[in-house]
Amino acid sequence: MKVDLGIWSKLTQAVIVLVAIAVLLLIGRTYLPLVRQNETYRREINRLDGEIQKQADISKELKSEIDALRDDPKTVERLAREKLGYAKPDETVIHFETPATNPTR
Repeated sequence: MKVDLGIWSKLTQAVIVLVAIAVLLLIGRTYLPLVRQNETYRREINRLDGEIQKQADISKELKSEIDALRDDPKTVERLAREKLGYAKPDETVIHFETPATNPTR
């Protein structure tokens, strides 16, 4: 046997629905900043991963230059000629300078 309480049963259902909505909104409001912070951290991780890759490429390039200087005497000779201006005996070294531009009046 079901007793009809009239408006009270409908009000009770409405209160239950409103409490459920309030709980869901509270949960959403609590976790939304954490979700945004997680997205920020994810972007920072991706940026740092790109920086790590760039530095790894630079490291690989420098390691190959070091290996070339260690193992290849022609590389050492070329660098001594270019950077230090060294020459073999009976060689003439000619340096070309870029002309200075005249300032406009």
